[in-house]
Amino acid sequence: MTASQILSELESLGSESYKRTMMKNHGVREPFSGVKIADLQGIRKREKVNHPLALELYETGHYDAMYLAGLIADDARMTREDLQRWVDGAYGGALPGFTVPWVSAGSPHGWEAGLEWIGSERPTVALAGWSTLACLARMKPDGELDLDAWGVLLDRVVATIHGASDLVRYGMNGFLIATGCGISGLTGRVLRVAGEIGPLTADLGNNRCQVPSAADSIRKVQAKGGIGKKQKNLKC
Repeated sequence: MTASQILSELESLGSESYKRTMMKNHGVREPFSGVKIADLQGIRKREKVNHPLALELYETGHYDAMYLAGLIADDARMTREDLQRWVDGAYGGALPGFTVPWVSAGSPHGWEAGLEWIGSERPTVALAGWSTLACLARMKPDGELDLDAWGVLLDRVVATIHGASDLVRYGMNGFLIATGCGISGLTGRVLRVAGEIGPLTADLGNNRCQVPSAADSIRKVQAKGGIGKKQKNLKC
């Protein structure tokens, strides 16, 4: 299907109540049809991986289309320039914390992009950076990760998390959880870091999103024997 056909389909699948909720509570803005993720997954199942279509859909600026683009993109074909355009356009909702990080981490440029983005003064870009690094912790074999560099990142979190903006603080906490769960050699260190940081809060808008306890989250995975288990794909 073409991008214009997909947009027409999205319009037909939209829910006004879901649209109002997403716009009021999660910062999503027009153009937006209000398509539930389950319906977007149905289109993903039909279209499978369609990289040219993904690039077109993201450029429309239509929120549902942008989310769908992340689901059907061929991450390995994303250029550094593609990723920069995507993160620059990821204004809110699930785009900076999920869509862009999923694709970035699956690309050949996730590490360098994540490191660059975490230094951004734009909270959405910094969130995408920390979330990209979190995805890498959950996806990449430990042998492909520079654990010394990961240690530097943990020190950076300790030094800056309490002074970070709410959105970035949330992303840093997610990075801690992903590192502690995904990289077995760093689990103990992350638990110590989480204890040093203490409880965290963040104002994430008019919704029920809260900052989970990193230590509690890691220990729950630990109790189930899930530490160090990798996932090939985090898209959902």
